[in-house]
Amino acid sequence: MQATSTPIPQARPDARRPLAWTAEQVRQDDSWIIRLTTEQIDGMHAALAHARQTGKTLLEMTQEDFPLNAAAIAVLKQAIDTTQGRWGMCLVKGFPVDVWSEDDSRLAFWGMALYMGVGRTQNRASQIMNDVRNEGGEYKVKGGRGYNTNAGLDFHQDSCDVVGLLCRRTAKSGGTSKVISSIALRDEVKRRRPDLIPVLESPFFHSYQGTQDPSQPAYYRLPIFGNHPDYFSARANRKNTDAAQRDFPEVPRLTPQQIEALDLLEELMPSDKLCYTMELEQGDVQLLNNYVTLHSRTPFEDFDEPDRKRHLFRLWLAIPGSQPLPDAWAEYYGDARAGAVRGGVRGTAITPEFLAYEKRQAATLGMQFETWKPRMLKQDMDTLLGADLVRADNHAEA
Repeated sequence: MQATSTPIPQARPDARRPLAWTAEQVRQDDSWIIRLTTEQIDGMHAALAHARQTGKTLLEMTQEDFPLNAAAIAVLKQAIDTTQGRWGMCLVKGFPVDVWSEDDSRLAFWGMALYMGVGRTQNRASQIMNDVRNEGGEYKVKGGRGYNTNAGLDFHQDSCDVVGLLCRRTAKSGGTSKVISSIALRDEVKRRRPDLIPVLESPFFHSYQGTQDPSQPAYYRLPIFGNHPDYFSARANRKNTDAAQRDFPEVPRLTPQQIEALDLLEELMPSDKLCYTMELEQGDVQLLNNYVTLHSRTPFEDFDEPDRKRHLFRLWLAIPGSQPLPDAWAEYYGDARAGAVRGGVRGTAITPEFLAYEKRQAATLGMQFETWKPRMLKQDMDTLLGADLVRADNHAEA
């Protein structure tokens, strides 16, 4: 399908763009925190009551099936806009999950997302909403993901413009959210080891952890730091970088400089200077701009009672006001243009219903849209790695 004619946004003034921040600076400013009003909450209750009556599946729904009042629509727009501003994140407090059932909470979160962005598929089952709770999964194993475990997580970002978490129930202990500014991380690397910036701006190989489309290779290339001339972006997940080394012998080995750079990031990210911690409370929605923040979580312990165990809903969103990415990042995200539908992982169960939904929702929000196709096929990666190996052998012989 041809892209829509939505104009590409121009670079925003610095006052309206994400900037580097330290943990102490965040603690001194709560402009990124929004507390819902009674009018906004009433609008959500009314929209949910209407949506229940439609009988539609999530992918069949449109904004008309979740008819929010003007106050609720405005606060959702404010929240998404906040993720693209100074702090690169937003915390919205007061969603009435204490009176919503699990099904109602899921339906309401999806209904509100219809006003914020285009949902992206998140795992090998191509699900559009994940339940973040301990289901006995394992984290640092082949194909392991963190959302279905109670493990502490490496600093990482999710594969979309904005990740949203709705906290339905908290843990007995632990599960503390950690967030850092990846812009501040870049600045700290530049101060400490400027020689490693070009290393981090060069491609690394990362495992898909089994979430790729069947036509794609099991791993992808992407730098840790982007090199767009106007907009900074970062993508780091040491677990998946190490997994590519462990699970795929054909992947080029990390160089000593690459290992040194990754080790430095591991040292800096949890530091008191950079790392801001927050306890997500029942009814909170945390929204993070994945290009300018990295996040983590401490291990947690659940209550014994099933209906008290920690439970969050996770959405991955492509949003209308997203920034442009470096051109080469389209290999992973599918599209590097500002305001385009992009991101997510395809998995193996994409349905006609999802394809119809994303096209319809993109049109509703005026987003640039192209039907997905792999930017790198398995055979293309095999050819690429074969050519790299030949060049390396010729260099060694010389």
